[in-house]
Amino acid sequence: MGFWKTWFNNPDGVATTQKTPFKEQKVDATVNSKVSSARIVFSTEREIDLYELEELCDAVGWSRRPLRKVKKAIEHSFLVASMWQVRGNKKRLIGFARATSDHAFNATIWDVVVHPEFQNQGLGKALMKYILKQLRSEEISNVTLFADPHVVEFYKGLGFMSDPEGIKGMFWYPR
Repeated sequence: MGFWKTWFNNPDGVATTQKTPFKEQKVDATVNSKVSSARIVFSTEREIDLYELEELCDAVGWSRRPLRKVKKAIEHSFLVASMWQVRGNKKRLIGFARATSDHAFNATIWDVVVHPEFQNQGLGKALMKYILKQLRSEEISNVTLFADPHVVEFYKGLGFMSDPEGIKGMFWYPR
């Protein structure tokens, strides 16, 4: 499995994942005319500049997290999926999601983010379908996620259910 196991700092001092080639996937989404000259590409094997990921998270208003912890979280993820706008030789990170797993039955999807300029065009749905397809190809049959209240309907539209079979999530936080 070629999922994000090795990390390094490049000569410019920018933290990144290991550099590997794109694995392009067709996107099932309607992209507005502003990006029609660009391709949208998904990857599980693309270099991620952690500062670029931080900018993407900033664009949607997420709280900042220490980059060393983000790096560690990605490093220990089972699957990392990125979505890129490719225009000529320029690539721009426009979407991201990752999953942790027991490598047999269960996975949990985390940190699903799509840049606001690319929302409401079917790209978030395409990113989720891509990550679910990748998890299913690993024979993962139980996929969970945590959703903010304003995106619950989005995930329901993808087949996720709140509290299936009466199961309740439990949380522990340090005091």
